[in-house]
Amino acid sequence: MLSKTPSKQSSGERSSMFLKLAALGTLLFLHIPLWLIFIYSFTTDESAYTFPPPGLTLKWIPQAIANPAMQDALFLTLRVAFLATAAALILGTLAASAVYRYDFFGKESISFMLVLPLALPGIVTGIAMRSAISLMKIPFSFWTIVIGHATFCVVVVYNNVLARFRRTAGSQVEASMDLGANSFQTFWHIVLPNIGTALLAGAILAFSLSFDEVIVTTFTAGNQQTLPIWIFSQMLKPRNRPITNVTAMLVVLLTALPILFAQQLTAHSSDSDK
Repeated sequence: MLSKTPSKQSSGERSSMFLKLAALGTLLFLHIPLWLIFIYSFTTDESAYTFPPPGLTLKWIPQAIANPAMQDALFLTLRVAFLATAAALILGTLAASAVYRYDFFGKESISFMLVLPLALPGIVTGIAMRSAISLMKIPFSFWTIVIGHATFCVVVVYNNVLARFRRTAGSQVEASMDLGANSFQTFWHIVLPNIGTALLAGAILAFSLSFDEVIVTTFTAGNQQTLPIWIFSQMLKPRNRPITNVTAMLVVLLTALPILFAQQLTAHSSDSDK
């Protein structure tokens, strides 16, 4: 058996060390700003960002939670996210089922158009949505925000469900129909259990995307303020920075934890399919 020469071993060790340092640098670059938000949520300094903070306090948390404007923005954001996610679950699942089960003219084009809203820059999607809503003379309201969010939430559900369909054996559906089950029974007992985790993961990701969306909301909200837009507006008020940081910390927790759960759910489902 041939052994590696010392030069090859040292080269491999250097490459491994370089990759580890690059991964560490990337993680620090991504997460240090988030940790700074957490730190400044407890600072005693009301208006300036000084590091290290002159002191730590918990007084900003109850003030942020009791803020009426923040509460209104939070409830509006939650309502929009729930409805956009519900619409995405229905439309995304139906679209994925049609693309997977049937061959028709323009199938690839339709699949491309379904994922396009998420691939385009948010400002392009926002301008397109605002132009379409204005042409149809629909007043900007709660429902226009829901429509705007649903356009990209559908993509997340569609991708998750389509990927699960492609890993599901079509023979199960054929066997169910051969045994006399109708379409509803086949869907309830065969299809839904197979795509259930994909639906849940897609719903969690869609909800998280809707919850922290800013650009599309700016073009479709009119005079209403969702929580991300409220946070953005508060950045111009220096004395409210600690409260803004606390709210931003809550947004990070409310969006990161569901995404982490969805990632774990998807990974567990992929391992069980093997």
